[in-house]
Amino acid sequence: MLGGTFDPPHFGHLAAGLEVRHRLGLSKVLLVVANDPWQKSGLHPVTPAHLRLEMVRAAVGDLEGLEASALEIDRGGESYTADTLRELRGLHPEAELLLVVGSDTAQGLDTWKRPSELRELATTVVVDRPGPSGGRPPAGWPAVVVEVPALDISSCDIRSRFADGRPVEALMPAAVIEVVRSRGLYGCGR
Repeated sequence: MLGGTFDPPHFGHLAAGLEVRHRLGLSKVLLVVANDPWQKSGLHPVTPAHLRLEMVRAAVGDLEGLEASALEIDRGGESYTADTLRELRGLHPEAELLLVVGSDTAQGLDTWKRPSELRELATTVVVDRPGPSGGRPPAGWPAVVVEVPALDISSCDIRSRFADGRPVEALMPAAVIEVVRSRGLYGCGR
């Protein structure tokens, strides 16, 4: 499970999902779209969940082993990873669950809701870029580290680029750009 706001999804998200799938021999990686990302929704406006899901579906397209998931949207309310992992455990009791997080997020895992449940329900996988070591989970938090290609891309920068009319074609799939433009998201014209 690679969860996130995905506002918007970009090549960095896809590279992380594909690399984790390949390196760990997984059958699939779910890109779980947060319904109400409680750690972000109070900081800045967040695109409605159904539109972020549409963009993630466009992003994964026919990429083998990556799948867009609406679990948190269907559940409604604030999105807590512990709830999602518990739901996945119920749906797939025999599956080995992995929680994929970026190295920038890993250090703050103890600040998430019910962190002990996260450790209990899933193996944590930290995606890290080559070079000097990035963030790691808090002390005593077991994790597998998977090195991913270094792509310096952020959703925040992409939103700004759309608003300013700067190019985004090298940062995200064309299908996602089409969704953004057709829906008039991030201040871009139709």
